[in-house]
Amino acid sequence: MNKIFSLYKNAYGGLSEAAWMLAVVMFINRAGSMVLPFLSIYLTNALGFGIREAGILLATYGLGAMAGSLLGGWLSDKIGNFWVQFLSLILGGSLFILLPEITRYEYLLPALFFASMVVECLRPANTASVATYSKPENVTRSFSLNRMAINLGFSMGPAIGGLLASRSYELLFYADGLTCIFAGIFFFVYFKKRRPRAVAHTTINPALKVTSPYRDGTFMVFVLLTTAFAVVFFQLFNTLPIYYREVHHLSEGTIGLLLGLNGLIVFLFEMILVNYLEHRVSVVRMIVIGTLLCGLSYALLNFSTGLPLLMVAMFLLSFAEIMAMPFMVTYVIRRAGEGKKGAYIGLHSLSWASAFMLAPFLGTRIIAFSGFSMLWWVCASFMLFIALLYYFNLKEKKVKKFA
Repeated sequence: MNKIFSLYKNAYGGLSEAAWMLAVVMFINRAGSMVLPFLSIYLTNALGFGIREAGILLATYGLGAMAGSLLGGWLSDKIGNFWVQFLSLILGGSLFILLPEITRYEYLLPALFFASMVVECLRPANTASVATYSKPENVTRSFSLNRMAINLGFSMGPAIGGLLASRSYELLFYADGLTCIFAGIFFFVYFKKRRPRAVAHTTINPALKVTSPYRDGTFMVFVLLTTAFAVVFFQLFNTLPIYYREVHHLSEGTIGLLLGLNGLIVFLFEMILVNYLEHRVSVVRMIVIGTLLCGLSYALLNFSTGLPLLMVAMFLLSFAEIMAMPFMVTYVIRRAGEGKKGAYIGLHSLSWASAFMLAPFLGTRIIAFSGFSMLWWVCASFMLFIALLYYFNLKEKKVKKFA
């Protein structure tokens, strides 16, 4: 027991108070994250849309996330991270509360786009803030703390959301919106007197100090590969809940608990694993291992005969997230030059936002034509290919300063 306590103490020690408060903001925000895990089921079950229509609506949400990532990164460099985060939380929460009133397909398309755009402005601004308040040696752990808070919240959000959805899907939107607004108020109260912030000092390649990310060839390939990784990973939020419902006939409550298991596993293990591995294993190797585990988790779904194997697959997917995602962000921050963090982070966020659009569109198309089994085999094969490309693009000779 003492050894376990020491592991967690070492993992969380030395991080700034501001980094902890940013984590608290994200915890409040994600504890109310109830709409996204059930959005595909809401569209098909509650509103009665077909799987192709639902795929287009989910892709529209992703398109808004793409716009929000670019806008959030650009605004972070122009008006600062503080106002971007505050406005995103307050306005985004208000829009979520209004969404249940919009049920017609032609109106729901722009509504989902705009709500997603506003909400996703938060990501690049929050990431830049974490970097600002972190010491160079603590950057990866600070991001992991932030992700830990997100995943702790996400372990609660879907579980509570499953209970609310069993009563009324509208309650999901109200709870999500109100927690966004509360997170925005908490953020404003704590950080309003902490501006301007000191610039974070990171290990930077001097050749990249004045380089636009769009002219950084290795980074652009990294962004494309991360988009591909995220397209597969985001089946977690789009097609996987439908698979649980239609193939395994799970209830909303059970689906919420199963999705919440992902957040719980990441919350329990990410910080101690990152603390142990960040100075022992290269960034490149961690990303490759995480990518391979992601593919394996989806392949396992084709052998699933019940809930226990579904839980094992979720366990593997969660460790894939732990292995890959914190180190992806570390790579981005270390590659960005001073004054370019917003642009680099915004482009990295764009890769994830692009996947928000592509994942449901491609996933639902594969299901419509070939079924769930083909989707999971495609995901597994694709991840093997992406892992190889990650290795050859980021290997030692290209990123020796980042590995």
